[in-house]
Amino acid sequence: MPTESSQYAAAGVDLGAARRAKELLKGYARATFGPQVLGDIGHFGGLYALTGYQDPVLVSSADGVGTKLKVAIALGRYDTVGQDIVNHCVNDILVLGARPLFFLDYVGAGKLDPLVVAEVVKGAAAACKEVGCALIGGETAEMPGLYSPGDFDLVGFIVGVVERRAIIDGSAIHRGDLLLGLPSSGLHTNGYSLVRRLFDLDSQPATRWDHYYKELSQTLGEALLAVHRCYLPSIGPVLPLVKGLAHITGGGLPGNLPRILPEGLGARIELGSWKVPPLFRLVQEKGDIPDDEMFQVFNMGIGMVLVCSPDLAPEVERALPEAARIGRIVSRRREPRVTFTRN
Repeated sequence: MPTESSQYAAAGVDLGAARRAKELLKGYARATFGPQVLGDIGHFGGLYALTGYQDPVLVSSADGVGTKLKVAIALGRYDTVGQDIVNHCVNDILVLGARPLFFLDYVGAGKLDPLVVAEVVKGAAAACKEVGCALIGGETAEMPGLYSPGDFDLVGFIVGVVERRAIIDGSAIHRGDLLLGLPSSGLHTNGYSLVRRLFDLDSQPATRWDHYYKELSQTLGEALLAVHRCYLPSIGPVLPLVKGLAHITGGGLPGNLPRILPEGLGARIELGSWKVPPLFRLVQEKGDIPDDEMFQVFNMGIGMVLVCSPDLAPEVERALPEAARIGRIVSRRREPRVTFTRN
């Protein structure tokens, strides 16, 4: 009967820790299963039966949480980043009109802590359950020497589905269409490397993470760990009224809006049409960062942009009262394709 290799353990790989982590997370994953999931956690692959669609198109995406993990590690709170990675991936396929089917996660570390892995997966499972998505499997990897002590990486993979006739790819966008912005819940998962440097969070974390800012009504650590918002519950009912969607992640409004615009069109954003949350102002003042760079690095309070025709905008706004009219589509063949004006 084979036994765990003591030499492998001496090399830094604890097979027992990996097994304990997998046992802890099984219950969280199973709680997300519906009748479409065939089999159980632990197979070499996950099985999912796709039913109920006439002409289905599968939509996939993969992403990571980035250095927001440093915040979670410093504060010893891990469930929020599990929610982050699911919500980010759900939003990415939502812009094509897709709804999530199943999700897989990857956790890599120099040394696996089963309780940390379980907390991460617990958060991911909660986010999956919220949107009817099955957490169908994943991978945990212990790789001593590749990650620094205490660090880990988190990556998510999602598959969703949309009827071919309902794909939202931006091809129907025309000049004069309106841009409606939905609020973000904070930095989401972008810009953390800059914030950590500005506030010197890595060298003196104990006091700086816990510093209370009156303008934020919470500590800096709490504000930075705010969960990346999932837009499916809000936007799902109005998808048939929308011509285009842009998830505002790395690159901000200037980097993400052009990804959905047909050739010859641009977006004109009206500054002052929404209130920039105080966290972004605090970061800008701390680093004396110009507006241009702020809008390229951060979402600046707008996490998702909807494009719709002027005649349908009132109906969309009734369904989404928090939406702000932040601009419109204009003719634009030269760079930059996203321009900013002030009211």
